[in-house]
Amino acid sequence: MLTVLLVWMGGMIGGQHGALLAFILALALNFASWWYSDRIVLAIYKAKEIPKEVLPPLHSMVRKLSEKAGIPAPRLYVFKSKSPNAFATGRNPENAVICVTNGILELLSEEELKGVIAHELSHIKNRDTLIMSVAAALGSAVMMLAYMARWAAIFGGFSGRGSSRDRSGGIIGILAVSLLAPLVATLIQLAISRSREYGADESGARIAGSGAGLAKALVKIEQASSRIRLNAPPQSAHLFIVNPLKGGFIAGLFMTHPPVSARVERLKALQF
Repeated sequence: MLTVLLVWMGGMIGGQHGALLAFILALALNFASWWYSDRIVLAIYKAKEIPKEVLPPLHSMVRKLSEKAGIPAPRLYVFKSKSPNAFATGRNPENAVICVTNGILELLSEEELKGVIAHELSHIKNRDTLIMSVAAALGSAVMMLAYMARWAAIFGGFSGRGSSRDRSGGIIGILAVSLLAPLVATLIQLAISRSREYGADESGARIAGSGAGLAKALVKIEQASSRIRLNAPPQSAHLFIVNPLKGGFIAGLFMTHPPVSARVERLKALQF
């Protein structure tokens, strides 16, 4: 859907040539996000790998939970932030990464951290990491193209380029697309992330053996995140276990994660 949206935007802005260029861009982004998703996201947050001799209890926890989940143990990374959070990335279980902040290691108990790690392992096992990485890359492309189109239309950047037959949008159409497309892209990403978070909560609780640790961790992370802001690009916010971006009522309608209260209630209702 995001690829179709990107091609449609290209057609509205540049006609057939624009659609073709957008299609080529979409193919390149799909390939790049499939092959390099872990490196791209880790580079954004300047994350560093945690050697096995550092934090051996954490490595042991990840190894045991990975065995229970039936997947290889992912590499462990950390990035500097007092805001507690975590995410998983990678195109498949063999090339997966779990990345945590300094803040989450300082805040959570062993039981709570176990629940978080199990949640991220579920994302890896279910291959949500690939889906969400591709969605982040394509969503970023839609945002970038919309931004360029908006300013080009305002300042006449598309005037004189191509015939009216080749360019189907016109100034008004291009402006409409530049405003509508990011909203549609956000809604697509939101639908992907919300459904996958519920699934990872449930399967993660089963891997950990209980949903209690994860439920406590979600509440703690949300409370701490409201006080300590994590500087995360909006296009990658859906990767985290708890949305690091906060806003008012309207912004809350477009959050990429389900409400923590709803997630906690579902975890409490699980039967093992």
